[in-house]
Amino acid sequence: MIDISIDKEKCIKCGACIRDCITYSIERDENGFASITDKNNSNCISCQHCFAICPVGAISVNNISPEEVLGSNFPNSEDVLNLIRSRRSIRQFEDEEISSETWEKIKEMLPYIPTGCNYNGLHFSIIKSKHCMDRIREYVNAKILKLISNKYTKNYAGKFVKFKKAFENNEDIIFRNSPHMIIVSSDIKAPCASVDPIIALSYIELYAQSLGLGTCWCGFAQACFKLMPELSNMTNIPNNYKPVYVMLIGKPAVKYIRITKPNEFSISELNEINDTKLNIIQKLRRILLNFVC
Repeated sequence: MIDISIDKEKCIKCGACIRDCITYSIERDENGFASITDKNNSNCISCQHCFAICPVGAISVNNISPEEVLGSNFPNSEDVLNLIRSRRSIRQFEDEEISSETWEKIKEMLPYIPTGCNYNGLHFSIIKSKHCMDRIREYVNAKILKLISNKYTKNYAGKFVKFKKAFENNEDIIFRNSPHMIIVSSDIKAPCASVDPIIALSYIELYAQSLGLGTCWCGFAQACFKLMPELSNMTNIPNNYKPVYVMLIGKPAVKYIRITKPNEFSISELNEINDTKLNIIQKLRRILLNFVC
């Protein structure tokens, strides 16, 4: 529940908050002032756009006035582009924990991550100590080795099978000796449950890089959470939450000297809409691709 109040002594009747409210919870009163129409906040999604957009600070949210928060300050576009260009997947980490101060900075950033319909349905399991990470590492590696060594279950082990010798040699194929990881889970009722965690980790990755940390999107770890339901319990993932993806994080043990020149993606630049009609087979194929892939 969010409490929104409008100070009519400050309101200049510009209507900016009314135009920007996607749930139509604000409208003009009989005197032209902005007024909350949704008294019970049943439609409001707590996006706080009205609070952010008001040019004179006439709107307060949860008893927090505009004077108590920072103004918007966008970084230089070249600095942002360079951050994106310089990003690398880190698979060699220092044997050192991230400081509590750095973790606090990351946690302070998390509430600003966008989610579909502004639904507050993400859960972050942060493996903060190497001791906990080692316990998970040992448990998972033992389970995988047992899985790929059994002739009846190895067919369900996917790509893990080709790393059997590495597992037997106690190499950390999955977690890359990382000191930490972050598991992002979604409330299964969330409108964008499969997408929100990916957005969240993208934000975490870039911010972590600005803090001198390295990250790695860990598909192997994500597969382990699918195969081993006990991992959700071990990492305090709430009931009715689905672990969507995992990111390794720590201080990088390598330094990349230069940016790369990656292959370009396929791009369609449209100045006109393609009006070609699809036959029934083409429609069914497109629907299948949309839902399966």
